[in-house]
Amino acid sequence: QVKLVESGGGLVQPGGSLRLSCAASGIAFSLYAMGWYRQAPGKQRELVALITTGGSTDFAVSVKGRFTFSRDNAKNTVYLQMNSLKPEDTAVYYCNANRKFGSSYEYDYWGQGTQVTVSS
Repeated sequence: QVKLVESGGGLVQPGGSLRLSCAASGIAFSLYAMGWYRQAPGKQRELVALITTGGSTDFAVSVKGRFTFSRDNAKNTVYLQMNSLKPEDTAVYYCNANRKFGSSYEYDYWGQGTQVTVSS
């Protein structure tokens, strides 16, 4: 059974920091690209950050320079360090694990989400 369990969300003041974690089980973690997505009320889910199997990262323009993304394959865990948080970062953050097999098919899994609220 595949599980992605997010943790680390909460309430933080503007300018503060949070670190989200996503622990995976039931998959060959090192073979999966991992991502963080977020969904604010009334908005579509959007990509926040990606990390490849090789450790390369990419970020949404809105978070570039403020967020960092890392993975620990020994612990089957990824971490999203969020600094200089803004009210517009408020959303439910979801962890995603993705493994593509060419253009034929893919394995795609989601966590249950963790709430991040940035407010004074």
